[in-house]
Amino acid sequence: MKGKRGRGTAASDKPPVLGMIERGGQLVLQLCANVQQHTIRPHILTAIQPGSLVNTDEYAIYSRLPSWGFTHVTVNHGRGEFARDDDGDGVNEVHVNTIEGVWSLLRSWLRPHRGISQRWLPLYLAFFQAMHNVRCRGFSLLEPMLTLLLISAPRNAG
Repeated sequence: MKGKRGRGTAASDKPPVLGMIERGGQLVLQLCANVQQHTIRPHILTAIQPGSLVNTDEYAIYSRLPSWGFTHVTVNHGRGEFARDDDGDGVNEVHVNTIEGVWSLLRSWLRPHRGISQRWLPLYLAFFQAMHNVRCRGFSLLEPMLTLLLISAPRNAG
């Protein structure tokens, strides 16, 4: 069974998720209404420090990153490029493998749920993001999750 071609939108019941991750750092997942520059810009400006080096593929939505204050490098998946060593030191500095790994983990984690309502998808994404960022699994996840819940819980004035 093949899905529809093209990019999803919230209206088409396949909302896009913008993912940003610092190598070795924190993950940010943001559910978006569509994949337009005016939609992703506020999320990018909130999550990424101005002047940062941003690695993406060559999707046109990212073309304004330099004008938004970021250094931008790309890999061209269409030409079979997935990583590039720009300075010849044997290390592929330009790649999107970190976020591609996140997408793989997220799909595997969501698969058993066999489809999630748009109403609940933000909660699933937030839980996955928190799980990734505390870097714990299984029972070792309990203490960091309780800490996150208790810190963010509203307090009664009394």
